[in-house]
Amino acid sequence: MILSQTAVYALRATMYLSQVREVGPTRVDVIANELKVPRNYLSKILHLLAREGVLDSTRGPHGGFQLVRPGTQIALETVVEHFDDLGGCLLGRDSCDESNPCAAHGRWKNISESVLRFFRETSIAELAGGGPGGFLVELPIPAKTPR
Repeated sequence: MILSQTAVYALRATMYLSQVREVGPTRVDVIANELKVPRNYLSKILHLLAREGVLDSTRGPHGGFQLVRPGTQIALETVVEHFDDLGGCLLGRDSCDESNPCAAHGRWKNISESVLRFFRETSIAELAGGGPGGFLVELPIPAKTPR
């Protein structure tokens, strides 16, 4: 897998929030339950994304998390960059470039550039099925709750 489990959970949660955007803030318990991920772990991920300006966090009985902007305006890279180094060395070296390459650098460089381009050019909404040519991901959408 190219992404850490943390980055995968972050992507899945933001995709879910993209699909339920009109519902308003969604509680972490609901997201964790719907995505079948550990609540406490997801809570830490969502709070970090809120601190980084990807999500908005609201306290109180009608509080929860929601995307700051529509999913069409949030690139996958914007979410993942807080957890994984997409452009980093495949073998984990601190310094890996043309002048100081690792054993995989020559073969990995073109693949890495393609992967990075995918994360920069693909929006959350596209993967969540909300964008043109998007991949429909089956995520459960809760019914609106009265306020």
